[in-house]
Amino acid sequence: MAKLVSKVYGDALFEAALEDNRLSSLSDEVTAVKEIIAANDDLSKMMDHPQIDKEEKVRIIEEIFGGRVSAELVGLMRMIIEKNHYKELTLVFDYFLDRVKEYQNIGTAYVTSAFELSKEQKLAVEKRLLDTTKYVKFEMHFEVDTALIGGMKIRIGDRVVDSSVSSRLERLTRDLTKIQLKVGECAP
Repeated sequence: MAKLVSKVYGDALFEAALEDNRLSSLSDEVTAVKEIIAANDDLSKMMDHPQIDKEEKVRIIEEIFGGRVSAELVGLMRMIIEKNHYKELTLVFDYFLDRVKEYQNIGTAYVTSAFELSKEQKLAVEKRLLDTTKYVKFEMHFEVDTALIGGMKIRIGDRVVDSSVSSRLERLTRDLTKIQLKVGECAP
């Protein structure tokens, strides 16, 4: 359900922003609102509280964001609250921002390596991704996982390239197990 909600509202906001030629400004507003909500636990508690009615929640959102962000964004938040989907608001924003990045051919890459990469290595990975994908720019996220032993994993969307030593060892182990099974099947 949450995925459907984020798609419906995220698509609506994206289409409105595209139609009004406001992708960049609405993207900035959504990012700012998302950060404000994430940083304010009291706001989320209030919005999730079952004894506070929808009208009060809408009033709170309009009071906080009205005049500070576009009427379209406040209207979207109002509609989401009125439909009891406030818990999905961050998912709606994430979906919208992903659509904007995809439209602008900006990829998001998650690179996991067995050791910390130098600045030059990070730039080389990014350059290689730019050369081998449709994207014109990347938001790069690097992390270290020593369990990989060596090599790296790269995830862009739902695509994963795994050249880590640990995954190669796993494949080799599976292949050896299959060979042992076949040999065992042939034994008298």
